[in-house]
Formats: sequence, C-alpha cells, structure tokens
Amino acid sequence: MTVLTGEDGAMTTDDAAPPRGATALLGLREFRALTAAVGIAGLAFSALTTVVAFQVYDLTRDPLALGWLGLVEGIPALALALFGGHVADRMDRRSIVLVTSATATLAAMALAILAAGATPLLGVLAVIFVIGVAAGFERPALTALQAQVIPREDAARGVSIMNSTSQTGFLAGPALGGLAIAIVGVALTYVGLAVLLAVATGCLLFIERRPVPELDEDEPIGRSLLGGVRYVVRTPALLASMALDLFAVFFGGAVALLPIFARDVLEVGPAGLGVLRAAPAVGALCAAFVLAHRPVRRHAGRTLLIVVALYGVTIVVFGLSETMWLSLAALAAGGAVDTVSVVLRQTILPLVTPDQLRGRVTAVEMVFISASNELGAFESGVAAAVIGAVPAVVVGGIVTIGVALTWTRLFPQLAKVDRLDELRPVEIAA
Repeated sequence: MTVLTGEDGAMTTDDAAPPRGATALLGLREFRALTAAVGIAGLAFSALTTVVAFQVYDLTRDPLALGWLGLVEGIPALALALFGGHVADRMDRRSIVLVTSATATLAAMALAILAAGATPLLGVLAVIFVIGVAAGFERPALTALQAQVIPREDAARGVSIMNSTSQTGFLAGPALGGLAIAIVGVALTYVGLAVLLAVATGCLLFIERRPVPELDEDEPIGRSLLGGVRYVVRTPALLASMALDLFAVFFGGAVALLPIFARDVLEVGPAGLGVLRAAPAVGALCAAFVLAHRPVRRHAGRTLLIVVALYGVTIVVFGLSETMWLSLAALAAGGAVDTVSVVLRQTILPLVTPDQLRGRVTAVEMVFISASNELGAFESGVAAAVIGAVPAVVVGGIVTIGVALTWTRLFPQLAKVDRLDELRPVEIAA
C-alpha cells in the first residue's frame, strides 16, 4: 500500500477499499443498530421538545418560560462540551452513549410522573437540565463511536444515511408529539416517548465495545481538555470548515425571523408560519436521501464552499420574496444545501481526526454550532430591530456569500480537499 501526503497535510492512500452501496452498508449489523438508535432518538427528542414546550406554556401562559427551557438545556450542554470530549477520549464510548441514552429515558419517565400530578415548573426545568447535562457527554461520544462503527471507505454514505434517518425523525417528531397530546394527553405521551428512548437504548446493545484510545495518562487534565482546541487550530481544513459554518449560520439566520415574515411580509398567519418552518426540514430530508445514494466523492472542499455560498443565495431570495411559493422554495433549497454542508463537515471531521482526539474535537465543533445557532438568532433579531427584517435577511445572505468566497482565499487547504475516502488524520507535533 502506498501512503501519500496531501497538500493540506492530511495523509491519503491510493489503496482504499471500494465503498459499499447503501443496501450493503445497511446489511452491517452494527451500522444498522446505530442508525436505528439515532433515528428513533431523533424522533423521540424532537417530539419531547414539542410536548415540553406545550406543557410549560400551558402551565405558565408566559412566553418567557419557553426561553428558560432553551437556556436550562443549552447552558449545561455547552458548558460541559469540552469535558464531555475529554471523557469520550478516555472511556468506552459505547458505554457513555448507553448511559446518556438511559438517562434520557428516565428523564422522560420523570416528566410523565410530574405531568400526572401537580406539575411544578421548577421540576420540569430540573429534568430538562439533566437532559442538557447528558447531551454534553453524549454528542462527543456518539460522533466518535459513529466513526468507529462506519467503515472508513463508507464514511460519506454512512453519514448521509444517518443524517437522512435523523432528519426524518426531526421532521415527524413535532407532529407526532402534538397528535399524541391531543389523543392521550401529556403524561401518557411522555410514557410513549420514554418507551421510544428505551428502544433506542436497546439498539445500542447490538454494538460491540470498542477499544479505548491509548492516551498519555500523565497528561494534565487542563491540557487534555484543550487538546481538541489545539488540534483544530493546527489543522486548517478542520478550522476552516467549523469557522465557515459558524459565520454562515451567524449571518444567515433567517429562520429566527420567520414569525415576522409570516405575519407582516407574506401575511400567511400562524398556519403559514408552520408551513414555512417545515420547508427547510423538507429540503434537508430530500437532500439527505439523495446523498445516501449518491454521496459526494470528489472535490469535497470545493463543494462545501459552493453549497455555503448557495445557502447565502437562498437567504437573499427568501428575504426579497413577497410570494409564499417562492419563499417556501427558497427555504427548502436552503435546507437542502445546508444538509450537504453538514454531511460534508461531519464526514471530514472524523476522517482527519485521530481516534484518540475525536471526542475532544467533536466537543469543539459543539461549541461552534451552539455559538452559531444561538448568537445567530440574536444577531438576526438585533439587525431586524435596527434596519428591518427584510434588509436584515438580505444583508445576512450577502455576507454569507462573501464569507464563502473569502474562505477560498483564507483557507486554500479546505478548497483543495478532494476525495473523502482518501482523507487521513493529520500528524501534529506536540
């Protein structure tokens, strides 16, 4: 086997095994089990989010209480991200995901018990806080476990299949949660979601334990916690892809302003708002299914930059649109190209990251994602208040296009990434 070193420092090989088709990949028991676990958990969690929001607003009739929900779950997940990555690189990742999944199952049962009695708001928030803590440990371990389960040569297709499965769950979950509330009530809905989460946990049992990465046991915990940060900073392709997502979502956060467009621009009311919110998910699901059958194999870096620029174009079109059908088309197209971006980044990360650092590097990505989502929504709101919703969205889209074009100059290493199946971890001197 001949080993090559790419221009971006990533190691490549000209003797990679041929990739499997989607059917053959799903024939692998462990991949099938992990895909089922991710899909079922995505369905349950998206439904759970809907049910909790309904319950809390029904209890308080206070919109601010809904804001507390996001804060109570988001703060522990973000605060523990780096520590969660540290743990994921020092313990059996399958065990971590099993424990966090079981914790979510118990949390759903706790919400059911609270809903069956006199539901205190603080009790619900406490349970959501526990879910946030579990999320801080689960994401780094799950991403690292996924890289151990999916064969390297099948990384692009495998990530696409898992993404399409999770997108299906995220799309169907809110409707399932709302329908279940109407039929059986809040408490029994929580019980049903706990059962789904228990099934997802059971699927993980079909995955064999993986060896724990060999690490320097004498490494100070502070240095270990920042190991992912150091690796990202020293690996241009990783830093570029994460920063690209950060700035693209930060400036292209049109979804946060959808209520304004539904009421004041398109004049479609609450029902139209629901359709507008669903449009990106529909586009994302379509793109994920296409990628599962026809994954990106060549010019991955260039494709990533192009789809981010196209995302900016869809934001501009949405901002300028005054008709519902064009707005829906722009949002769906935005969801589709954003999914291509997500799949490419989620494929590149584990391939260029050594196994002993995957948990910590994923934790860094979590921080980037949280910052882009939360700060992006805040930026959109401030911009809309200062210059108006339509100019804010259009300018944000233009800036996103500019970011993608600028990145081709700032990070030529990312643009040069070609075949995903040839990517190898970059060797970084201590």
